[in-house]
Amino acid sequence: MPISVGEKLPSATFRVPTEDGPVPKTTDEIFKGKKVVLFAVPGAFTPTCHKNHLPGYVHEADAITAKGVDAIAVVSVNDPFVMGAWEKASGADGKIVFLADPDASFASALDLTFDGSAAGLGVRSKRYSMVVEDGVVTRLNVEDVPSKADISSATALLAQL
Repeated sequence: MPISVGEKLPSATFRVPTEDGPVPKTTDEIFKGKKVVLFAVPGAFTPTCHKNHLPGYVHEADAITAKGVDAIAVVSVNDPFVMGAWEKASGADGKIVFLADPDASFASALDLTFDGSAAGLGVRSKRYSMVVEDGVVTRLNVEDVPSKADISSATALLAQL
C-alpha cells in the first residue's frame, strides 16, 4: 500500500548535489524536527517536470516558506549529477533542495512508483507533493497520470498550508 497521511517516511539516504560533488543525506537529516514540502517528479528535464512542475515551486518558494515551511525539496529517480545540472538550469539554487533517488529505493519504499519502460525510462517515481512534519506525512497529493501536475502543483499545495 502506498504511504498515506499520518505515516512516518521510511528511512532512506538520498544523494544531494553540491559544488564538491554528491553528499549523502538521510531522511532524518532532511525531515527531523522540520516542516518540509516534498514533491516528486518522474524525471529531471522531462517536459512536464521541467516546464511546469518545478517552475511552480521555484515561483512560489517564498510564499510557501512564509507559511512556516522550513524547506522545499524535489526528489527524482535520477543520479545526483543530473539533479545538480537541473538545479542550475532551473534557477532553483537556494530555493529548492534537490534529492537524487537514483535506484528508486525511496520511491519504492513509499510504494509510489510506476514502470516507464515503454517510454525508455524504467522504474520511476509517481508525481506527487506532500507536507512532512517531523518525518510524518500530513498532506499527500498523488497524480493519477505522470504527465499531469495539477493536484501536486505548487499552487495546489500552497492552498493546503
